[in-house]
Amino acid sequence: MIEYCLANMWQVWAAIAIICLILELSSGDFFIICFSIGAFCAAILAVTGIGLYWQIFIFAVCSLLSVLFVRPVALRYLHKNDPNRKSNADALLGRTGRVTETIKAGDSGYVQIDGDQWRAVTTSDTDIPTGQTVRVTGRESTIITVETL
Repeated sequence: MIEYCLANMWQVWAAIAIICLILELSSGDFFIICFSIGAFCAAILAVTGIGLYWQIFIFAVCSLLSVLFVRPVALRYLHKNDPNRKSNADALLGRTGRVTETIKAGDSGYVQIDGDQWRAVTTSDTDIPTGQTVRVTGRESTIITVETL
């Protein structure tokens, strides 16, 4: 078994690259993908027949270079490098949407924002009719508070 793995190290490196890609899906911070890039580079060189120590060296160098150069670029363009990045329902605050079911004063209705339906309430004393454009002013769990524009 060990002889087979040493003779076909490109398969081992490819497996490491795939495992790192799968692990990256669970973290999303673009750190583990750098090791996947290093394993991919080592797999390419393993096909050419380069020695195991060189493969390990190339894996380490490519992984380090990826952490230093690829990760910052990926964070800047994909995460906008904002430590206070809002996500999920918090990102709705300040957004506008369209009422799809009348929001009665003291009761709730529905608002569509980017194709998603949200249960909404209003703090005003008047009903908000269907088709009205509204702005999200607050959130309590999955119910948003809106006001007319």
